[in-house]
Amino acid sequence: MERITVSIPPTLAAEFDRLIEARGYGNRSEAFRDLLRRELEAQRLADDRNGHCIATLSYVYNHHERDLAERLTHLAHEAHDLSVSTMHAHLDHDHCIEAVILRGPVAEVRAFANQVTAERGVRHGSLNLVTVERREGGHRHTHLHPRT
Repeated sequence: MERITVSIPPTLAAEFDRLIEARGYGNRSEAFRDLLRRELEAQRLADDRNGHCIATLSYVYNHHERDLAERLTHLAHEAHDLSVSTMHAHLDHDHCIEAVILRGPVAEVRAFANQVTAERGVRHGSLNLVTVERREGGHRHTHLHPRT
């Protein structure tokens, strides 16, 4: 590990310490590393539109919405090359939640997520992207290595 020193005002340090305690970090270094990773990842996603990613897309929807389940299934089949796995759970008599694990080009993953969350009846959609480096594994498949 490389050690760096950061100077910040006392009020900011106190707020940081409250954040560390609230999130259960063991020390400032762990919290700082997570914040730094998050910022670097956001910058990579903004800069590299041609990169690859792994992602989770989660959304809540009303399964009584007219033809919504069919429309969502159609979108999933159209993007079958991006989808790794889907988990579905019933929340109540009307609502379901789905979590989809995706992998592929960032632009295609974002486009699929936008299509799904824009469907009438889909609520609370959230996409979490992590950029990856594609590495040849020396055998019949490619490895996806997170960049941070």
